[in-house]
Amino acid sequence: MSNKRRNSFRSAVLSRDRCLNNGDVSSYQLVQPDDLPRTCFQKSVHRVAKEVLTEESDRKIYSDYYSCFPPPLLMIILSLVQAYWDFLFAFRGFSAAGWLSGPVPVESPFIYNPAKRVQIFRFFTYIVLHAGVEHLVFNLAVQLLLGVPLEMIHGTFRVGAVYLAGALAGSMSTSVIDRTVYLVGGSGGVYALLAGHLANVLTTVQSFNGISGCCASFMLLNVYFHVTYACASSADVGFSIWRRYNDHPKDTRVSFLAHLFGLLAGLTIGLLILRNFEQKLHERVMWWVSLVVYAACIIFTIFWNIFYY
Repeated sequence: MSNKRRNSFRSAVLSRDRCLNNGDVSSYQLVQPDDLPRTCFQKSVHRVAKEVLTEESDRKIYSDYYSCFPPPLLMIILSLVQAYWDFLFAFRGFSAAGWLSGPVPVESPFIYNPAKRVQIFRFFTYIVLHAGVEHLVFNLAVQLLLGVPLEMIHGTFRVGAVYLAGALAGSMSTSVIDRTVYLVGGSGGVYALLAGHLANVLTTVQSFNGISGCCASFMLLNVYFHVTYACASSADVGFSIWRRYNDHPKDTRVSFLAHLFGLLAGLTIGLLILRNFEQKLHERVMWWVSLVVYAACIIFTIFWNIFYY
C-alpha cells in the first residue's frame, strides 16, 4: 500500500481491496439508491471523487471515508495571500490603462529580480505577486477549482510539494534563459498542478487496452472539464508571451517561462507524488526517470547561477 495519499483515501482503497478479494464486487457501492448524497458536503465530496479519481471502485467508496480532516486549506490560504498582495500593489500604482495587465510591483521585496538573485528567497516568494488582474484571476481559478480537490485527495503536503516544484522550476529557468526580466505570479505552480493531475490520470488508466483503452482514457479525462482548462491555459500563455514582449516597458517586463517549465515540472514531479496505488514495474522506472530529470535540471540551473555570473 502506497503512503502517498491521505488516510481517508488509503482506507477507501483497503476497503475496496477487501471487497474485491472476497469476490463481492456488487456490494461495493459508493451510495445505496436510498442513501444518495444530500448535504452540500456530501455532494461536494461526491463531485470531487468523480472529477479527480479515475478508477470507479475508488470513486465509489471515497466519499464514505473522507472526513475533511485536516481540511484542505493550503490553496485557499495561498489564494487569499496572493489576492491581498496583488490588490495592495494595484491600488498603490493604479492606472486605468494598465489595470488588466499591471502594474508590475517591481519595488516589492517578494518579486524575482534578476539583479537581486543572491536573495534566494525571491526564487519562491514571487508566487504571491501578479502582473495584473488577468494574471491573478486565472491562477486563482485553477488553484481553487483544481488545487483544492487535489488537496482533498492527495493531501496538503503532496500538493504543496508539486506547487513549489513548479514555482522553483519557473524561477530557475528564467534565471538561465530569460535573465534580464522580472518574474511574478503563481503560474509555475498552477501549471505544475495541471500537468501533474493529467500525468496521474494517464498513468492510472493502464488497465485498458487497444481502442477501448483510448476511448476509456478519453472519457476518464472528463472531456469538457479538460478542454475548458486547455483553452483557458492556451489563452493565458499567449497573453503572457504578449505581455513579455509588447505590453510593459522594457525595464519592467515579466517572463512567461514559468508557465512552460512549471508544466514540465508537473509532468515529472507529478509522477513522483500524485501517483496511483498499484505501482507496476514500468511505473517505478518512470518514477526514477522523473526524479533524475527534475533533479538534474535544478542542479544545472543552480551551478549556472553560481559560476556563470
